[in-house]
Amino acid sequence: MNQGTAPTAERRPRSVLHWVIQITGELLITIGVVLLLFVAWQLWWTNIDADRTQSQAVSTLVQEFDSNPGEPVPDWDPNTPPAGLSEPGHGEVFGVVYIPKFGSDYQRPATQGTSSDVLDSLGLGHYEGSAMPGQVGNFSLAGHRQTRGKVLNDIDLLTEGDHIYVRTKDGYYTYTVYSHEIVQPDQVEVIEPVPGQPGVAPTERLLTLTTCHPRYGDTERYIVHARLESWRPAAAGAPAEIAASVAGS
Repeated sequence: MNQGTAPTAERRPRSVLHWVIQITGELLITIGVVLLLFVAWQLWWTNIDADRTQSQAVSTLVQEFDSNPGEPVPDWDPNTPPAGLSEPGHGEVFGVVYIPKFGSDYQRPATQGTSSDVLDSLGLGHYEGSAMPGQVGNFSLAGHRQTRGKVLNDIDLLTEGDHIYVRTKDGYYTYTVYSHEIVQPDQVEVIEPVPGQPGVAPTERLLTLTTCHPRYGDTERYIVHARLESWRPAAAGAPAEIAASVAGS
């Protein structure tokens, strides 16, 4: 051996266990990154995409309403709304919902149907077969609480006396919140014509909002019930509480 050269240690081959641990670790890191990207997509990008779609739907419908405001209704009675809309086809946007408690800029389209093609892009979906705005019965809407525009993210802020406004081609319907409840997903009686009382003939004009609960889960449903307070024709203009929001649509 050359006296000027230090001996080199033999490099031992890595064991199979070492390779398994290394590969497993790399796979777990990759899976973690993918999951983080998926969560970011769910909680961030889907909201941006849905917000854009919903804003466009509201803008298009408001332009249609404004271009056809209808004739003035002489001696209209705020307690006697018109017969209301016929039930539209699946996926048709028929109204705009304003909830001041959610912010002065809150306005979301009301669309026929509650399947994913509606709720994932067009916000608030109308339960098919339930009453239409202003009609006797229970005008019932569903919406996501998180992701896809999170249209009912702040539903728990609604308290007795808060207003929910619905605009259609016929005018503006003002509903006043009177109760809320948390139920199991299979308690569909909350959207019956008389909430919680299947088979009972309705006498009131109600509105019900339904969404998932808790905020980041879906094991329960958060329900808000409201009662029609008044109606005003389109030609009479928007109610004062949402006038600025409507003007900025």
